[in-house]
Amino acid sequence: MKLKDNVQVWLTSSLNDPVSKILAKNSHLTTTQLETFLIDILSDSLSGKSLTYDEKASLRLIKAKISRGAFNRTLKQAKDNVIKSIYTVLLLGYLGVFESIALDPYLEIANKLQDYVAAHKNLSHNDGNIEDHKKLIEMIREELETGLKNLSSP
Repeated sequence: MKLKDNVQVWLTSSLNDPVSKILAKNSHLTTTQLETFLIDILSDSLSGKSLTYDEKASLRLIKAKISRGAFNRTLKQAKDNVIKSIYTVLLLGYLGVFESIALDPYLEIANKLQDYVAAHKNLSHNDGNIEDHKKLIEMIREELETGLKNLSSP
């Protein structure tokens, strides 16, 4: 399978994951920015070599060819939004907000998200009953979806 096919299959499955969709919808990133950011971060490791921005631009899911400049502008917007999000988390920590009991529901969701990721990783390494493992993952995913939707509602 070609690099482009590998990257696009991974991007499609990642961006269509129900939990990813909820997280992305409530993030500071547009779908295009998230896709571009993921390509920039992960394509070099998937290809085993450093790719040019023209090569990275060709990995996008859209059918039309985009220019290196358009890719770079979208990447800059994505990186700016990621940095602003990190600054927000640092600011809240600095101001002592994370010590507040009001954040407990958010921390519970974060812990549930870790469980979900661990369950996914263990699925391929699981020697036991795959169907039971899939049911566990589905249960955790549904809990995550419900919890994230509740947290994102006013």
